[in-house]
Amino acid sequence: MSTPAVLARQVHKNFGPNHVLRGIDLEVAPGQVQVIVGPSGSGKSTFLRCINHLERIDAGRLYVDGELVGYREVHGKLHELRPQEVARQRVRTGMVFQHFNLFSHMTVTQNIIEAPRHVRGLSKSDAVTLAHDLLAQVGLADKADAYPAELSGGQQQRVAIARALAMEPKLMLFDEPTSALDPELVGDVLAVMRSLAEGGMTMVVVTHEMGFARDVGDALVVMADGRVVEQGPPREVLANPSTERAAKFLARVN
Repeated sequence: MSTPAVLARQVHKNFGPNHVLRGIDLEVAPGQVQVIVGPSGSGKSTFLRCINHLERIDAGRLYVDGELVGYREVHGKLHELRPQEVARQRVRTGMVFQHFNLFSHMTVTQNIIEAPRHVRGLSKSDAVTLAHDLLAQVGLADKADAYPAELSGGQQQRVAIARALAMEPKLMLFDEPTSALDPELVGDVLAVMRSLAEGGMTMVVVTHEMGFARDVGDALVVMADGRVVEQGPPREVLANPSTERAAKFLARVN
């Protein structure tokens, strides 16, 4: 049996009195596309941020590629890693956010080469070559010298994907990557994500795009009220949910 790409065991997260994650159990196999759906406020984005230790968990265990995320366990107790150790862990995980978070004062190429040069230690020429290859991969080879303000939202999101890929991650996390886009721009971003999936990239995708979940996802999780209320093959879950909570949500979005 191969080591899970992501393994969550009874993960809890609180924001003050608000119990946002209430015992999440989830396993993602290498090369799998795991899609997470659910109503707003169900904890989907918080869970994704916990995978990258952008949020600390309050109980449970989270592993990426067999390594405990954000903590060291000693005699059953968790001790948070130092920032540089967390940064080392994050290198293997790319994350694409709802809002693109590009540096507005940098060209597209400069945005992409920043982390490979300073974190991976690539030379400028190697990083630029990598950036141009990735821009071609996401269909933006002609935008290398453009600034973010000169691009559409969909183009900016594809640059953000290229920037994440420049770190050569083993896992890609997508936090509602199309929700801030005009409807006519969504397809280009989903096409890039579909191409990544076909290439074998392990992906955890929080989205409201049910067509993507059905056609590209290997597994589908429905979250509500901080819990996993349903999980299984996407077509089965979408067509015939077995829980009332999942059925109620899916009836509104399908």
